[in-house]
Amino acid sequence: MSPRGLPRRLFLAGSLVLPASLVLAQASQSLTAREAYDAARAGTLLLIDIRPPDEWRDTGLPRDAIALDVEAPAFEVRLAGLRLDHRGKRIALIDRSGALAASTREKLAGRGFRDIVAVRGGMLGPGGWLAEKLPVVAP
Repeated sequence: MSPRGLPRRLFLAGSLVLPASLVLAQASQSLTAREAYDAARAGTLLLIDIRPPDEWRDTGLPRDAIALDVEAPAFEVRLAGLRLDHRGKRIALIDRSGALAASTREKLAGRGFRDIVAVRGGMLGPGGWLAEKLPVVAP
């Protein structure tokens, strides 16, 4: 018998539910590069490139993205302004590899920003914007 008298098989089956729920939560907090591109083109998503300007010059910006350096003064104020200007649209953050976008999304969620997702793979990571051969424009 496992903890609290549950048969071992039932206990183990129940323990598999938590990781699955975590996977679903992570999926709702991020999009693939292709999903972000399609939603931006459809006008349902605001794509924001949060990388620094030197990275924009190196790779270009994702088509339909707004360049907004996460380290720039008043980043959150400007992001809030964009949210007001584009009511009803979800916001997707894209960076170099997806890690900064995910951590920035978490930080913003803790400060009350809702409906913000990260682009998995960012610009240069596996499955990212350039790997998917999605269009870029000069900054």
